[in-house]
Amino acid sequence: SAIDMLMKFGDVESAERIFRSIKIKNIITYGAMVKGYVGNEMFEKALDLFEQIDIELGDVTYTIVFNACAKLCNDRAMKIGKELLAKMPENYRNDNIISTSALDMLMKFGDIESAERMFRSIKAKGTTIYGALMNGYNLNGESWKCFKIFEEMNEKDIIPDEIAWNILIGACSKSGMLHHCQYIVNQIPLNIQNQIRMQNALIDMWGKCGSIENAKNVFDLVVDRDTITYNAMINSFALNGMGTQAVELYREMPNNLRDHISQICVLNAC
Repeated sequence: SAIDMLMKFGDVESAERIFRSIKIKNIITYGAMVKGYVGNEMFEKALDLFEQIDIELGDVTYTIVFNACAKLCNDRAMKIGKELLAKMPENYRNDNIISTSALDMLMKFGDIESAERMFRSIKAKGTTIYGALMNGYNLNGESWKCFKIFEEMNEKDIIPDEIAWNILIGACSKSGMLHHCQYIVNQIPLNIQNQIRMQNALIDMWGKCGSIENAKNVFDLVVDRDTITYNAMINSFALNGMGTQAVELYREMPNNLRDHISQICVLNAC
């Protein structure tokens, strides 16, 4: 739609003008507008408009509003998000996209109990909902719970996707337990292990767990190193008291890849 297109271009004013000119608005029109506000990081406006909707909501609207509430995370957003979730029709609770956005919202609110309750109530769980739960545990300092969830995925033959593996690696980084790290890494398919995003996460994880040798092995395997690759390795050296190696690597780092984080990492190493 025209509203959709204008919002994607960031022309919010023109989108609002068109929206106002539409006499009879349906849920698709409202949905495009709310989604556009969220896409342009105007979350308060998204909620303002949502509160004006007096027709039945579509499935997409639930997802958009849950996302807006998760981003805002203030008292108003928590109230709107939880009220919307409470009156959401039962059939939407088993929609993986809607339930994932609702669970993510609850975790961002720090309401782990409600998120877990919702997770248990979903009949057919896909990889994304498991990923959202584990990501929530990481956000709320309960990374150790991710490993239990991973075991459950294994038991139910649910194969993690790249995002879920990245979340698990994040949990390993926070736990600092080498045996957990090795156990998880051994199960990551090679095609995913060889992706730059995963390699960067692995360097960071090994560095935080004190295994500089493993971090360096991964770093050496990276073909197209980016800023994050170098920063992760410099930081790993810094965390493990290897200031000289950190400075050396910073000097080797191509100028165009250096950023303020590279400088912070190397300063921490000194």
